[in-house]
Amino acid sequence: MRRMNQSSVSEFLFLGLPIWPKQQGVFFALFLGVYLTTVLGNLLIILLIRLDPRLHTPMYFFLSHLALTDVSFSSVTVPKMLMDMHTEYKSIGYSSCIAQMYFFIFFTDLENFLLTSMAYDRYVAICHPLHYTTIMREGLCTLLITVSWILSCANALGHTLLLAQLSFCDDNTIDHFFCDLSALLKLSCSDTSLNELVIFTVGLAVIILPLTCILVSYGHIGATILKVPSTKGICKALSTCGSHLSVVSLYYGTIIGLYFVPSSSTSSDKDIIASVMYTVVTPLLNPFIYSLRNRDMKGALKKLFHKAAVLSQ
Repeated sequence: MRRMNQSSVSEFLFLGLPIWPKQQGVFFALFLGVYLTTVLGNLLIILLIRLDPRLHTPMYFFLSHLALTDVSFSSVTVPKMLMDMHTEYKSIGYSSCIAQMYFFIFFTDLENFLLTSMAYDRYVAICHPLHYTTIMREGLCTLLITVSWILSCANALGHTLLLAQLSFCDDNTIDHFFCDLSALLKLSCSDTSLNELVIFTVGLAVIILPLTCILVSYGHIGATILKVPSTKGICKALSTCGSHLSVVSLYYGTIIGLYFVPSSSTSSDKDIIASVMYTVVTPLLNPFIYSLRNRDMKGALKKLFHKAAVLSQ
């Protein structure tokens, strides 16, 4: 097989989702509805936090950034997937594919760091409530967000630059519905040992270290809750971090099932389905988890509807 430079590969072809052609219309409507709900739900969270002064706290500051990340993360893959469901020739340009991979890694890492920052916020609120306002000051919250963006950008840029150095052979068919890094490495004719080493070390650290910080934070939270004498105090503490813990369990549970549970070479369909859960379903559920389990969000939503009703009269 003749070896070619990566500049000669003008496009990649997606095999797409493992669904029958007759089911394309049903799944298109389903995924379109999920995507629109994801965008509108997360934008509603951002709007509520911006309009309600009671939600101008560190926890909701991080939540607004998480909602923006979920909208962006879902928008990286879902619109292209919806377009491909209406065409037989599912192609993407080389530059567009590299850009999609970059932003996919970027927003994945950013969500990891944001969930870690939110776990630290809950740790301070429950374990050090008297010093909460002095510890979680505006400067620290801004610093955590800035560092999260910088680390996410650096990691995504590193993977992208390493991938750009690779050459690709005649086979440009990606067995996926988006430009996943591991799928692209399988198509390369070059030596990908350095890319795989970076994925194993840096990529693993980006997942394991934030998850470890979250588990340690909730370990301290659990120990503090057990010392609370009243049942009312325990319920209040659990409600404070219940929504975040639900999102963490859903997010990391999907990642571990997709990337850390061994799969056979014939289970590509299962990996694609897991990726759909990770890229489509998880961003959808986050706004519902916070809206349905959070009293402050419910109050802000009722207040917004009341203002809208008054203005419409």
